[in-house]
Amino acid sequence: MKIHQQILRLPERKRGFHLITNEIIQIIPQIKELKAGICQVFIQHTSASLTINENADPTVRKDFEMYFNKAVPENDPGYLHDDEGSDDMPAHLKAALLGSSVLIPVCNGRLALGTWQGIYLCEHRNFGGARTLVITVWGE
Repeated sequence: MKIHQQILRLPERKRGFHLITNEIIQIIPQIKELKAGICQVFIQHTSASLTINENADPTVRKDFEMYFNKAVPENDPGYLHDDEGSDDMPAHLKAALLGSSVLIPVCNGRLALGTWQGIYLCEHRNFGGARTLVITVWGE
């Protein structure tokens, strides 16, 4: 079995849902060596998350942002954790709902994503800063 791991530092992005599939593929070219395996993408942050969804129509990403802003509103008077601003606690809740990692099968040297699937960085803060991902692929 082969194991490869890379750290990907993404530049700051505005709040929203951003396709990062190509950046992940570019940072780990060793994936081409694997006939069958797994790729894990893990984000080292608690106010941003990862998910897999529609990669073609950008309105899907806008609708994701709209939905999560309605589901987890800012300025809720019940939040105790607001030291870093009104988007802080909602960002943590959104990240908890979506998750900190995704697993993708590797088949014949490629991520086995569906035709319309892409990996999203879900930035939940207005000014979240750069984000760090740990990408690990393993297989044979």
